[in-house]
Amino acid sequence: MEFGFTPQDEAFRVEARDWLAAHAGAATGRRDWERALGGAGWIGLGWPESGYGNRTATLTQQVAWAEEYARSQAPPRCGHIGENLLAPTLLAHGTDAQKSRFLPPIAAGEELWCQGYSEPEAGSDLAGVRTTAVRDTGGGEPCYRVTGQKIWTSLAHEADWCFVLARTEPGSRRHHGLGFLLVPMDQPGRIEVRPIRQMTGAGDFNEVRFEGARARVEHLVGGEGGGWRVAMSLLGFERGVSTLAQQIGFARELAEVVRAALDSGAADDPVVRDRLIGQWAELRTMRWNALRTLGGEDGPAGAGAPSVAKLLWASWHQRLGELAMLVRGAAASAGPAHWSPSAPYELDAAQHLFLFSRADTIYGGSDQIQRTIIAERVLGLPREPKD
Repeated sequence: MEFGFTPQDEAFRVEARDWLAAHAGAATGRRDWERALGGAGWIGLGWPESGYGNRTATLTQQVAWAEEYARSQAPPRCGHIGENLLAPTLLAHGTDAQKSRFLPPIAAGEELWCQGYSEPEAGSDLAGVRTTAVRDTGGGEPCYRVTGQKIWTSLAHEADWCFVLARTEPGSRRHHGLGFLLVPMDQPGRIEVRPIRQMTGAGDFNEVRFEGARARVEHLVGGEGGGWRVAMSLLGFERGVSTLAQQIGFARELAEVVRAALDSGAADDPVVRDRLIGQWAELRTMRWNALRTLGGEDGPAGAGAPSVAKLLWASWHQRLGELAMLVRGAAASAGPAHWSPSAPYELDAAQHLFLFSRADTIYGGSDQIQRTIIAERVLGLPREPKD
């Protein structure tokens, strides 16, 4: 693909850069930041439709915004699940009423979402979900009662809503009989959220238990039995323009590792130099691959492009974390200068990179799952047998 930026794109980039410079440092909290983004129209640029309080932008302008956002080191987003996953799914599969109800609050940064997919015994094997949604017609407004457990649910502790994949047909198996439900999180006694502490000390992942949680009948997307189709469609939106912004952050991390190698003298080792150069070359390759797939003949993603991208960046980032420790030597395992019982250790950026990157090849679809997708959907190899 000939991927270039027009004068209009560059003007859009300058507008984005100037706005971020003026507002990013003034953010007082993640929710306030989402509202600021929404108020300025920066949420929903990639939606194919406007009219929900968002403005639309061309693909190249979306790339420019994503890159400038990464370069500005603005606060991490907590509204991206609603903006980049649920909203495109509703635009593709939702009713007019569902779009009118849920898209404007997402565009305004007013309502935050989390994703209820993975379960303790159905992580990468999404078709094995056991959470149920039973139709309740006895007294009051008809609804579904959702019961089950979801795990590794990002930002569930902050979310107002959760889109949940659950079994609406009793006795159904695998990808049959599933429903895609929009469930409000503010249901004390019916929804419990427990943060999962990671090695880094953070707790953005959560375990979520549903005990008869209510979901309105009109908040079923795609109809009964249509959950698998909707869920798979959503996963197709999971990677794209954001990959290019992610690579801006990767380049910043790589620069820090190179600087540490020079400071420690590790760069004098030819093996270390070779690995540093290899990381740089692979990052450039990832960028061109991402640009190519954005404009490929098979559409924005292509059959196996998201899986290839995930395999590339996950292993690259994990190796960068290992390299960050290698170039620092013994200093990499040193604790904080000031220890206290309330904060037994604080990680520096390199230590955080190493520990968090151990999960890169697991979350968002493990490497094994990505290879299976490529084998079955791209290479046409026989599907793995299912029990």
